[in-house]
Amino acid sequence: MAGLDEIEAAGEVIYRRMGPTPEYCWPLICERAGTEVWVKHENHTPIGAFKLRGGLVYVDELLRREPDTPGVIAATRGNHGQSVAFAARGAGLRAVLVVPHGNSVEKNRAMRALGAELVEHGQDFNAAYDTAKDLAAERGLHLFPSYHPILVRGVATYSLELLRAVPDLDTVYVPIGLGSGINGALAARQALGLKTRVVGVVAEQAPTYARSFEAGRPVSTDSCDTVADGVSVRVPDADALAIILAGVERVVAVSEAEIEAAMRAYFADTHNLAEGAGAAPLAALIKEKDKMAGKKVGLVLSGGNVDTEVYRDILAGG
Repeated sequence: MAGLDEIEAAGEVIYRRMGPTPEYCWPLICERAGTEVWVKHENHTPIGAFKLRGGLVYVDELLRREPDTPGVIAATRGNHGQSVAFAARGAGLRAVLVVPHGNSVEKNRAMRALGAELVEHGQDFNAAYDTAKDLAAERGLHLFPSYHPILVRGVATYSLELLRAVPDLDTVYVPIGLGSGINGALAARQALGLKTRVVGVVAEQAPTYARSFEAGRPVSTDSCDTVADGVSVRVPDADALAIILAGVERVVAVSEAEIEAAMRAYFADTHNLAEGAGAAPLAALIKEKDKMAGKKVGLVLSGGNVDTEVYRDILAGG
């Protein structure tokens, strides 16, 4: 697990392209949750999601190791792809991104606007990843991973910012996609020597990490159809899971209705747009409201990238 010096060095790379994101204690969120709540606004990065941090650090290290790299290829549902495209463009690298059919229209537009070539294949992230692996070999491109210790080191910087700003948090709720964000939180906690509990959050309709946490081993699922596309994963990463099993307090699964209610709550209480994965930690806190009464809590609003039509329907659904 990355130490403090490594996380701070990652921050030096990241802060050349973006500043630290804010953490705010919103009175209406506190009132809704029944306790003191601090929101880490990763929806305020230049791509509207936390993934950018890992992408910038990974590309920086890739070019140090392999300066003649012609380009990169990755599978994505959108935020990881924007991170890859943003970092690649800044380094003068070609970026190819494989997305599943039916992916977010607006995330696809954003990735193309960053100069990436998009390839649509498969029905979910895992199918897209298999295609990315094949195309990497065919085209001679570097396969950009979705989970890697370097990515963890980069995204750990947001948890370092949060835990330094509010070091007496009892618990932090973090969404789990493949695991970089939550493992970054564990790394930052360890680096600072804190006892803050870290709770993972998944969607009930994409429960692979919840089932894996309960079983103590990787457990794949047949589907992962959820509005929270940032946590829409069928197959857990074994390396990520090992760290989660060793350091995470628990994993909470939230329903589609609970996620959508949390998206509405963020808009009503803070006028911030939260995508499904970004709202999931608030949904989990509200679900555990009685358990968390009187405790100071952190929530990772991991991103705000949701299609206009989807968001409009969710707001109307309230």
